[in-house]
Amino acid sequence: MTQTTGRLIDGNALSKQLRAEVAQRAAALKARGITPGLAVILVGDNPASQVYVRNKVKACEDSGLHSVLEKYDAAMTETQLLARIDALNNDPGIHGILVQLPLPAHIDAHKVIEAISPAKDVDGFHVASAGALMVGQPGFWPCTPYGCMKMLESIHYDLKGKHAVVIGRSNIVGKPMALMLLQKNATVTICHSGTKDLKAMTLQADVIVAAVGKRNVLTADMVKPGAVVIDVGMNRNDEGKLCGDVDFEGVKQVASWITPVPGGVGPMTITMLLVNTMEAAERVAAA
Repeated sequence: MTQTTGRLIDGNALSKQLRAEVAQRAAALKARGITPGLAVILVGDNPASQVYVRNKVKACEDSGLHSVLEKYDAAMTETQLLARIDALNNDPGIHGILVQLPLPAHIDAHKVIEAISPAKDVDGFHVASAGALMVGQPGFWPCTPYGCMKMLESIHYDLKGKHAVVIGRSNIVGKPMALMLLQKNATVTICHSGTKDLKAMTLQADVIVAAVGKRNVLTADMVKPGAVVIDVGMNRNDEGKLCGDVDFEGVKQVASWITPVPGGVGPMTITMLLVNTMEAAERVAAA
């Protein structure tokens, strides 16, 4: 029997499973008197950021982690924010620190991220974390690409010798994604706005990760039959419905596996934040 449409990699189901494991690990640490703690800082009143932050805090509490949400006015100065991060770096009850981006224009996001202790950088954005990923040392992997890797693992996909094409080169998804795929012995091509013939590249791919934030960047005619497609995009279609970077209806006819939007990579991003926070707490406990 030939398979006609791509099977879904269900991010919600995989998240539930991983969060249950986090809850068990949290309970084991609590039994030793340590409660894993995450501090989330929100500056300003970006509506999307407020939703993300609420989801992150709720996910923590549901999994037995302690979370502290600190909300500040958009007028907060960079100096004040750096002082708060310094205090949290020195707080033994906090194992992970997350500053929700974007920050107001007068605050240098890079400076803020670099102020977070690498031991508490559960977002995986610090230069030290990026360097650890680059050279294959233990650090914290950025949550979204880490979630994508877990999704590939969940379908028992062996990346060795496979050609993976990553569309997008951001520091948050594209670049770390390429490095993680490389670590699993895939041959990796990174495509971006300067790529001459995107379709020629994607047609060679066994795995495609679309992460540019642009609707329908990947259509069915650009996908080799049987390829695995991971859609990291979060966009709105003409009806205002959430959609990804991939033309889902078309591509699922060609791909062997595909992630939906919503319900794919999204829930995994928050789940990997919990996994990283748990890891940070366990490292402290083991020290």
